[in-house]
Amino acid sequence: MPSFDIVSEVDQQEVDNALNQARKELVNRFDLKGADPKIEWTPKDNKILLTAIDGTRLKALNELVIGKLAKRNVDLRNVDRGTAEISSVGHARQEIKIKQGIEGAKAKEVVAAIKGQGFKVQAAIQGTEIRVTGKKRDDLQEVISFCRSKDFGVALDYQNFRE
Repeated sequence: MPSFDIVSEVDQQEVDNALNQARKELVNRFDLKGADPKIEWTPKDNKILLTAIDGTRLKALNELVIGKLAKRNVDLRNVDRGTAEISSVGHARQEIKIKQGIEGAKAKEVVAAIKGQGFKVQAAIQGTEIRVTGKKRDDLQEVISFCRSKDFGVALDYQNFRE
């Protein structure tokens, strides 16, 4: 039976490339001179830590990083910006989390939407992805076009289309 997987993944290399571009631009940015800006990336946890000397420079740093991620085609629906933490001394930091996989509630929402449309397919949650199986390839393609037309709040990608 034909099947495919619905996944939500961000390419780690593209995130790393975007952050390297942002670090290179930090050297030339006049508004961030002397602000001691830092961009720390921990790929294991999928977290980016931004630090600056005050809140306005942190905001500029945040805009720089988000802009570079967008230019590298990282879907911003998978980027979770935490709140900026500003200490009494004035130092500011912010954590940005890159979401990998479809969370349980979103996966249930996608499966319910597929089943609600009455497609002749079976959709099952498998960890952080959704496996869709059907008898006809055309039915699976209809599910893909349906999912592309709806916004579930996460970036969906379609992999392993098998006969």
